[in-house]
Amino acid sequence: MPLAIVAFALAACGDDSQAEDGDTSKDDDIGSIGTAGGESEQGSAEQGSAEQGSAEQDTDSSSGSESSGSEGSGSESTGSTETEGESSEEDSTETGPNCGGGEAPAVNLIWIANSGQGTVSKINTETGVELGRYIVRADSAGSPSRTSVNRFGDVAVANRNGGVTKVTANILHCEESNGIPDIQTSQGPDDILPWGEDECVAWFTDVPHADNRPIAWTNGVFNDETCLWEDIDVWTAWSDWASGTAVVALLDGDSGEFIQEVPIPDLPNPWPSWHGFYGAAVDADDNVWLSQLQGANPQQAWLVKVDRADFSYTGYPVPEEGGYGMTVTNEGYVWICGRSTRRLDPETEQWTSVPLLDGGVHTGGCMGDGEGILYRGAYSQIIGVDTETLEVVRTLDVGQPGDDALWGVAVDFDGFVWGVPRNGTRAYKVDPDLNQIVHTVEGLVSAYTYSDMTGAALLNIEPG
Repeated sequence: MPLAIVAFALAACGDDSQAEDGDTSKDDDIGSIGTAGGESEQGSAEQGSAEQGSAEQDTDSSSGSESSGSEGSGSESTGSTETEGESSEEDSTETGPNCGGGEAPAVNLIWIANSGQGTVSKINTETGVELGRYIVRADSAGSPSRTSVNRFGDVAVANRNGGVTKVTANILHCEESNGIPDIQTSQGPDDILPWGEDECVAWFTDVPHADNRPIAWTNGVFNDETCLWEDIDVWTAWSDWASGTAVVALLDGDSGEFIQEVPIPDLPNPWPSWHGFYGAAVDADDNVWLSQLQGANPQQAWLVKVDRADFSYTGYPVPEEGGYGMTVTNEGYVWICGRSTRRLDPETEQWTSVPLLDGGVHTGGCMGDGEGILYRGAYSQIIGVDTETLEVVRTLDVGQPGDDALWGVAVDFDGFVWGVPRNGTRAYKVDPDLNQIVHTVEGLVSAYTYSDMTGAALLNIEPG
């Protein structure tokens, strides 16, 4: 049963348990620890200069080499037409009793962070063409690593060294801001506009903390009276590399302003020098679930849920060594992917864990396809796991010579699986039925994206 705890009390340190590999499939009825209310804090999007933090500890610090994308246009920036791969205002699939419908979701984009370049790439998932590349912090030194895509294809990017940036997908929604007629925005991988000139970069919110990783859009609520989606906001989190400094925050999706901050002072220390969160995803009620890196070294990791309605939080201890990747699937399950595949059923508070891999690396991200398969990174392969039985049902051979392990894993709206090697220059689109790579995107720079980079996971949970 959950244990009620005071909102800002610090948990005692302890738990010197060590991770153990090789355990068999089992149900771990651990339950949850703690609920606490969040403290309201309204603020502007600019809250001071971003702190330069220590180098990323979850990746090799490969710089990569910049080159043009395989099919990017590199043409002169323009704002006269709608960019390929985006939905338009005329599309109408969302209906209500008092309106003809709302804007259709964008369904054919993937956003991949170029950590070594300080940019994010917008790629058409149907063609593999890179449609634009955008600086996501003024100094290009934010080290972006997580991207989250909302129902309209817009991306929110978290910079490890502090700061969240929104880039608008549809040029019809980009706003004049630089004093030059028409809309100026990137048209390809070689067309990166200086900071402040690309008018599809909607906002930047300074997060002056050096451990800013998790990012997750909410689905929002469709208003049948106005025919508009409302409360499409962004969850993020950070720490100051010290015990008791973890904070979860909700940002306004339109402005980037802080809606609420929720300190998590009793968050465990599951991995040496790690005191914050690692990944995030929302459920059908727009509650955010946040994972930590690994676990049981020295303390057991938590999976934390922050309630959207009242900003209380609950910690669920993760079995054994925890994991790395995380996601929420349409069945309502929350997943941690590492050497074992771990599934939490929030209804029963029961974990099911199945060992998958041996090896010294905790492996990459994971994401469901909405059809009963969870795809997860496994070194050079992507493994498909049945979401009910946890049996392996697909093995995709993706990694190519020269690639690091597949860290980023996503599924697009057509059911194709995407793999992004850690700190590499390529991304792969894979046909899971044929176990065949159908597109290779070239020219990325120290790519590292571990999150819902297509938006399909979000809409699979609550299509609207």
